[in-house]
Amino acid sequence: MKSAALIVFASLILVAPPIFAQKEEIPKSLSESVGGALGWAEKGFLSVAEAMPETKYSYIPTGGNFEGVRSFGEQVKHVACAQFAFFNEIEGKTPPEHCERGGPSTAKTKAELVKYLRDSFDYGDKVLATITAQNALDRIEGPYAGPNTRLGMAVAAVWHITDHYGQLVVYLRLNGIVPPVTQQYPLKVR
Repeated sequence: MKSAALIVFASLILVAPPIFAQKEEIPKSLSESVGGALGWAEKGFLSVAEAMPETKYSYIPTGGNFEGVRSFGEQVKHVACAQFAFFNEIEGKTPPEHCERGGPSTAKTKAELVKYLRDSFDYGDKVLATITAQNALDRIEGPYAGPNTRLGMAVAAVWHITDHYGQLVVYLRLNGIVPPVTQQYPLKVR
């Protein structure tokens, strides 16, 4: 009797996980696939931009080899401008000039820069939604990551955000701030 009960119990253990496990939704299109990574990158970058006090937006590291680097605020402005640039190119529009220097935006304060950043991410999300299996490999021209494809340009945009996220994490940590995304983990892995 005990062995029969053990067999039934073991069988339930093997069968139960698929029955009780919730099936997580996966992306159903190219734009949703890239959109997931873009969303994570945006969330991380926005959290870093919001975590730095406004008084430190002019901060440039001095220890080590930081000659000629952008200030924290200039990094935020650069990423916002580049987001507009990448996604303008996907739409076939002329991108803003001189994003390497922050571009044409007049944003200067933390509030203005964070708004500019949010607007750039909202725009990018809107344009990303237009990428389909039919147009993903269309050729894109332009000075920002071009020539490329629509899909390649969107992936370049995600990479670009994460590149600057990594740089700004250093700026935060040099100012005694643990990046918000990292704060969710136990101290031993921060």
